[in-house]
Amino acid sequence: MPNKPLFITGIGTGIGKTLIAAIVVEKLKADYWKPIQSGDLDNSDTMKVQSLVTNNKTIFHGEAYRLKQPYSPHKSAKLDNIVIDEQRIIAPKTNNQLIIEGAGGLMVPLNDHCLLIDLIKQLDAEVILVSQNYLGSINHTLLSAEVLKQRDIPIKGIIFNGDTNASSEEYILNYTGIPLLGNVPLLAEITQLSVAEAGYYLTL
Repeated sequence: MPNKPLFITGIGTGIGKTLIAAIVVEKLKADYWKPIQSGDLDNSDTMKVQSLVTNNKTIFHGEAYRLKQPYSPHKSAKLDNIVIDEQRIIAPKTNNQLIIEGAGGLMVPLNDHCLLIDLIKQLDAEVILVSQNYLGSINHTLLSAEVLKQRDIPIKGIIFNGDTNASSEEYILNYTGIPLLGNVPLLAEITQLSVAEAGYYLTL
């Protein structure tokens, strides 16, 4: 039996979840699944990860929802005249480790009663929390860790993406007690080779 799915989520939007997902997928030769894609359907996150992964074991599973507009899922769905039904979002069956990539942060709404964090709980996944160093990132990371703990969602660890800040990272790790899975430096180029090499920075 494979391990629990690993759900890659971030402390906010635009902090590199898709890049980290590609690195983790390549390192583990894991399957990849993005349940909800909001906008950018011609260059979806699934397509981006697919272009960066070279192993021949990974299977890319289709999205449960493909929304046309690049907004929060609940808004994008409304504009598409649909309502996201979280009960229809069922993890694909696989004997391989499954990597799931979320949309935005933990408290992003999927509909009028379900948040992304509720979906993580429903999928019985373990979280990899992606953080990035910027003014306010300590607050955002601690809040994310706190709400995961309140919901009894297991956290495999934190990955810091981009430029390092030893002071911030040390505080976050000491305060939360969450394991450090690694620091992925700012990549000069995002290529298949740099993604494969970045896996060496991670302990998974």
